[in-house]
Formats: sequence, structure tokens, C-alpha cells
Amino acid sequence: MTIQIIKEKIKKGRQPENQVFEFDINKKTRINVYPNSIIDKGEQIFFIGREGTEKSLYILSKNPDSELLKKFDGIELNINGDSAFELLKKCSMNTKNRLAVQEIFDFTRPRVLGLVNSFGFGDRLGLANPAHIRSLSISNFKPILAQQSVRELTRTQRKPDDVMDAAVYAILQEGYKDGFGADADHLKTADDIDLLFEAGYTMFTFDPGEHVDNSTNFYDAAELKKKVSELNWNELNDNIKQAQVRYVNKEFKISGDFVLKPSEADFLKAYAKYGKAIIHIKKMYDHLLSLTSKDKFEVEVSVDETESVTTLFEHFFIANELKRLGVSFISLAPRFIGDFEKGIDYKGDLNLFKNEYEKHLAITKYFGNYKISLHSGSDKFSVYKVIGSLKEAYTHVKTAGTSYLEALKVTALKEPALFREILDFACGLYETEKKSYHVSADLSKIKPSGKYSEKQLVDLFNDNNTRQILHVTYGRVLTDKNQSGNYIFKDRIINCLKENEDVYYQIITKHFHKHLEPFN
Repeated sequence: MTIQIIKEKIKKGRQPENQVFEFDINKKTRINVYPNSIIDKGEQIFFIGREGTEKSLYILSKNPDSELLKKFDGIELNINGDSAFELLKKCSMNTKNRLAVQEIFDFTRPRVLGLVNSFGFGDRLGLANPAHIRSLSISNFKPILAQQSVRELTRTQRKPDDVMDAAVYAILQEGYKDGFGADADHLKTADDIDLLFEAGYTMFTFDPGEHVDNSTNFYDAAELKKKVSELNWNELNDNIKQAQVRYVNKEFKISGDFVLKPSEADFLKAYAKYGKAIIHIKKMYDHLLSLTSKDKFEVEVSVDETESVTTLFEHFFIANELKRLGVSFISLAPRFIGDFEKGIDYKGDLNLFKNEYEKHLAITKYFGNYKISLHSGSDKFSVYKVIGSLKEAYTHVKTAGTSYLEALKVTALKEPALFREILDFACGLYETEKKSYHVSADLSKIKPSGKYSEKQLVDLFNDNNTRQILHVTYGRVLTDKNQSGNYIFKDRIINCLKENEDVYYQIITKHFHKHLEPFN
């Protein structure tokens, strides 16, 4: 394969399937090149390729002494002497080389996406993003490709840079130049912000759940008044009397015949439930603002991981108070009516959800500057149809575990013996690992893996119990080691996915088409 073939691939432009082609660089070395990754910089040509199953960044150069070439760590390879290019540099897909890529190619830097439809693709293994990008061919949603919560980072033993590396190299591999975001998800402390800010994240999701009082529905009037009086009103830049004047028995015409008229009880419950959370969000926002300018980041506020539903007035209250305190945010994730359990479809009355969602939507329009965010968004297909049918405002959908489940589906298809081990292991851990998740799987409904045929193993991915058991045990599956210090499952899962990359990408792409199609 000559250099001319690479140039012909460049002329063809971006191909949806991005099918690799063989490139013989010398008599001993053959590379499978992803055509969409090829970038001609004149003296240099960049591309992503793989030898066997291992990928690298490659740079063809006409000038061995190029200053640009020196930015990258790598090894120099001899190439066939049929072109003006004198060397090929093979570079590891690590953080240092990723930073050099981002310095040269603007499209590989995450952006502040702003008020557009957006979709968060969590990727716990760091291998799914190319398929995530391919799934966007049917959608106008902008992708959040680097997305991981501190909880996920801890459980997978990854670093923020690992997540960013995977996203950027996927962008490069697929030649995607339409802009992407990077979400530092479910941040609870200023230290969390610092950790992900340093890695170049542009979206910061504040999770004040630990500061939300979920018991307000059980307090009597005296207890509510006590809780509200104990708030640090100086940190709210306010006092009780001013707050009462602002809300109690005031009419807020949200839209049409939708009017909010909070009573004193509504006022007290809102402050008792979310007052400390508002203070915490303000502190988090001010800390982020101390690190960089306001135009360099966007904030999401998440109150979805709480026990009690966010009422319509509470949604209005949170947005109004944050606005009053100068906290700019691009999206807000309420705790909706019904059950948004991990890894399965919505449980609840869809007509009731639609009625409530339309009113939540009206509140965003009242303020006019943010979108509703749907957390635990994996596989909520019935809800997508409801939201997609409205077509009246901007949406952010956040997923994570569903990509991991699709990866395990590949192991069930291609290495059933490995999946049997994983299933039995996960069942043994479920009761312990489920504690920080909203799930309802029944272990008694799952048989030992040996009781299932190979076809039945794959069919288990249509079973809610199996999906949730696999979903919440990902941390132990990906990090537990044997007595020799080797991963029990992680390396075998990754090897299976790499060896069956085409199948893996097809499964992920098809799965996310199901997520995105209802919004078209």
C-alpha cells in the first residue's frame, strides 16, 4: 500500500462506516488504518491505525526535524521509499500525546455546547466512543463524550485524563469535527471540581444531594419553621422576611393557565428541603468561577438522586434562587415523578409523567435560558417518546451503564464462557453493590449461568433483573484481581471487545439509534 492510497482516502472525505484498510509501511509492518482519521497537515499526515488489536497514533513526516513532530513521544519506523515522506512516527495513545493533538487540532478540544440538544455517552471501558459518534448520524444532538462521575472514576479506578484520552482519540479516529462536550458528572465538593477542571472538562454537574432534606413531607409546621430559621441566611444573601414577601401567596404566571401560587407551607418546605443545597451550589459555582472565566464552562444542577419528587414549585424555586444568586446554569435535572431505575425503562404512569413534564418544560421557558436534563437516562425508551413528541424545548439526556451492558452483550455473543463467569460473579455481589443505586432487581429470578443455553445468555439482556445486577456491579467486575495481582475479568473483556470491534461498534450504534430516534 503506497502513500498515494492514503491521499486518495483523504479526497473521499468522511465515510460513515470508517472501514479500515491495510497500509504496508515496510516489509515487516502492516497497519490497519481508519480512513476518517487521516489528516493532511502538509509536511505531516496524521492517522489512527492498529497493528493486531492495538491502536496507535501515527504521523508521516517529510521533515524528521519538524518542531511539530517533537511534540509527540513515540518511535520512528522505516517506511517504503516511494514518497517524499521520510519517516513514520508511532505514538502511544496516552495523555501527553493527546494534549499535543489538542494543541494542534481545535476540533479535538471539548467545547461549551450551550443551549442545544445534547446527549451524554458515558463510557466506563473507554472503548465505546467511536460507536457513540457513529450513532449520531441520525440525530442533531451534540455529544458529551468525556462523561464520568467521581463515583464511577472511583469504582473503575480511572482518572479524568483516562476518560478524556478515550474521547479525544475517538474523535480523531472517527474524524468528527462538529463539536463535543466533556461532563464532570455528579460533583459534590470543590476538590471534585479541581480534579476534573485540570483535565480540561467544560461541563460541571453539581450534585447537592447530600444537602437536600428528604424528610420535609413528614415535618409539621413547627418543625418546618425551625428548619428554615436555622438556615444560614447570610450565605443566601437574604432573610426570612424578604423571602416570604418574594414567594408566599404570590402568583407566578408560568404559561397559559399554568399559575404557581405558593402557600406558606410550600415556601417552608422548599427552603427546608433545598435551602442548604442552594447554599452549596452557590459555593461550588463561586469556586469554579475562581478557576476560570464564565465563558469557559457550563453548569448543570442535579437534584435527581434524591428520595422525594421535585415538585413544580420546587423546580421554580431552585431556578429562581440560583438566578437571584447569580449562578448561571445550562441544565437542571429534577427528580421526576415515577421511577427512573438504572439500566431499564421507566416505571410509572406515562400520561401523568407527560402532564408533569410539560409543566416542568414551561418553567424552563419562563426563565428562558436552560434545558431539562434526564439522568438515569439509559434505556428510558417510553419516556423518550413522550419528550420527543413535545418538540418544544431543549433536552439533555445522560447515560452511562447502558454502554457497559452492551459491551457485556458482546462477551455473551462471542465468549459465552467468560460471560457465564461474569454473571455468577455479579449475582454474588449484587446485594452489597446495589446500596448506592436506585434498582429493584430480584436475585431469585436469575439462575446459575450454567442453566442457560448460549442463546439464552444473550436473551438475558432483555431481562430487567439481569440488566440491573450487571449494571451496579461494574466496579468490582472491572477492578477485582486474583491472588497473582491480575484482573479477573477486565483484560479479558477488553480483549474480547478489541478482537470483535466491528460487532461491538454495530451493537453500540444500533442501541443508541434506539435512544436517539424518538427525538427526531
